[in-house]
Amino acid sequence: MRSSTIVMMMRRSLVYLLGFLYLLTSVNGLLSSNGVNFEVQALMDIKASLHDPHGVLDSWDRDAVDPCSWTMVTCSSENFVIGLGTPSQNLSGTLSPSITNLTNLRIVLLQNNNITGKIPSEFGRLTRLETLDLSDNFFLGEVPFSLGYLRSLQYMRLNNNSLSGVIPLSLSNMTQLALLDLSYNNLSAPVPRFAAKTFSIVGNPLICPTGKEPDCNGTTLIPMSMNLNDNGAPLYTGRSKNHKMAIAVGASVGTVSMIFIAVGLFLWWRQRNNQNTFFDVKDGHYHEEVSLGNLRRFGFRELQIATNNFSSKNLLGKGGYGNVYKGILGDNTVVAVKRLKDGNALGGEIQFQTEVEMISLAVHRNLLRLYGFCITQAEKLLVYPYMSNGSVASRMKAKPVLDWSIRKKIAIGAARGLVYLHEQCDPKIIHRDVKAANILLDDYCEAVVGDFGLAKLLDHQDSHVTTAVRGTVGHIAPEYLSTGQSSEKTDVFGFGILLLELVTGQRALEFGKAANQKGAMLEWVKKIHQEKNLEVLVDKQLLKNKSYDEIELEEMVRVALLCTQYLPGHRPKMSEVVRMLEGDGLAERWEASQRSDSGSKYSNRIFEISDVTLLDETKDLGASNRRHLAALYCGATSGFELVHGLVDRIMEVMGVPFLPNGDKTGYHINRSEEPEFLPGGQASIIYKGEHIGNFGIVHPQVLNNFDITDPCSFVEIDIEAFL
Repeated sequence: MRSSTIVMMMRRSLVYLLGFLYLLTSVNGLLSSNGVNFEVQALMDIKASLHDPHGVLDSWDRDAVDPCSWTMVTCSSENFVIGLGTPSQNLSGTLSPSITNLTNLRIVLLQNNNITGKIPSEFGRLTRLETLDLSDNFFLGEVPFSLGYLRSLQYMRLNNNSLSGVIPLSLSNMTQLALLDLSYNNLSAPVPRFAAKTFSIVGNPLICPTGKEPDCNGTTLIPMSMNLNDNGAPLYTGRSKNHKMAIAVGASVGTVSMIFIAVGLFLWWRQRNNQNTFFDVKDGHYHEEVSLGNLRRFGFRELQIATNNFSSKNLLGKGGYGNVYKGILGDNTVVAVKRLKDGNALGGEIQFQTEVEMISLAVHRNLLRLYGFCITQAEKLLVYPYMSNGSVASRMKAKPVLDWSIRKKIAIGAARGLVYLHEQCDPKIIHRDVKAANILLDDYCEAVVGDFGLAKLLDHQDSHVTTAVRGTVGHIAPEYLSTGQSSEKTDVFGFGILLLELVTGQRALEFGKAANQKGAMLEWVKKIHQEKNLEVLVDKQLLKNKSYDEIELEEMVRVALLCTQYLPGHRPKMSEVVRMLEGDGLAERWEASQRSDSGSKYSNRIFEISDVTLLDETKDLGASNRRHLAALYCGATSGFELVHGLVDRIMEVMGVPFLPNGDKTGYHINRSEEPEFLPGGQASIIYKGEHIGNFGIVHPQVLNNFDITDPCSFVEIDIEAFL
């Protein structure tokens, strides 16, 4: 009895000892002979090989014992590094082979960066890896053969890189792989028979030439009873006569089938909830044309392939309505794909199709024709012809310089496009964001107005009433800014600003920065015009060779000033604008406007925000009223509620993001020496110490150094009256 007790005690002691030794080795296993954590060392090697412009890896510290608190690092409950995710962080450099020392890794997400060099050949050591995404980078060299050894890997995306050589035969044996995407590289034949449930090798010219794309992706799973020979051809093993073996194989196939059904359901759910994921490579839904005139309805997958999965390398521009990507369709047609913001909030499918059809009915040589559209539960996209010469905004900064004749041609063409929208469409279409970036140029530098109809389309996500202020600061008419109500005259104002941009070669927000440009843009232009010193306005590129007509220059400036008059009723219609640009009726219209201005005390007003400018602008403001109005702007008495309308309106137009709650920034309002109230003024928007634009606003002069800091504000605004 006693001996048996001793044996039991020894067994328990042995169990405790073994447990202690296991814990000891699990801790020391991460340490080198110098006591340095191997995972820390591996991560630091990775950091050292990458260039990190945004500092997302700044928390990675060589002296740290535990990397689990670092950004972009995920750990298990046992504090092993199991995940590394730095997608879309603009990282460059190379990927260190030390990543393979993180032997517990299950997920590696490095997609959409600028990483180059070879994929480390030692990846085969990461036997627990389940997801590997290195897509949309600049990786070179061959696909490592060792990747075929990763028996736990389920999703592998290496697409949109510069990989070359043959596809390793080892990848054909990865029967557990649910997704394999090798598209858009420079890989060559022979091509193995893939066991992956979903695969794609499109965009590899040496093995997938144009016209053969359907053969280069698929969802067919190779039967489990097949093996492959050295050439990738199937070798059939022959029938088994063993009944038990047949049952075992059948059970195995059934189990594997259940796994793939589960994976398929997961992929369906993932795509339904996040259309950005490029899993559904074989979906051919909605490829047929529908009865919306000449519009074509595209499948989301087709546009994903056309734009390299909306790669940043295909990005043509960003705007208030969404991003635009260059795409190449299966028939080699080059298109521009606009991916609308908040696609899942743009109303229902019928409503969206109705609005799209209305846009498609606007057909004019100076309007961008809508080619097609795509709609899913989470995405709404519009497809247009690709304009090889880009936008007027981009061409103004490029070489060769747009000469004066082309600039005038652009002005007249854009005006004609707006005339069609305002006066010949039924119902009429108000653009609401007329600017140089939305005027495109075809192969013959003919102006083509784009983005029309989109403002109304996006308004439906909020209500059936068009009240949201959409546009670009510097181009927004004062009445639209203050009331949210737009009209044809809103577009006329924006067109006037466009004319001044064509004359000066500057964007509206760039005015006022030069030493000889004091005050808001329109006030400065009026002053120069009155002084008959228009040469100061002209783009320096045109001045070099005196390649402009002085009479036409003055005419264009006058048309611009007529279009930007403060009261909408004083502005001409776009059909009148076309005639004036062509030399008909300008003198009479200009003379009439000058007579009207002479009787108006505040004809040179720029912007007004009526919901916060509560005092009568013509009232003689005493000191108490100045303090009161300052309180309204700055929230001195009740905090954020009083300033909410002003700040939100400015932020909506400027597109400046919110800062985290609690950021203590303030409004610094300086008092001018002139005691009387001036109806013109300008708010200089400063974000994190950097000037990002100006915003005209009516305001009084207020007490000096009225400075408040409360956590409600999210930019720093210097408001000064200019003399």
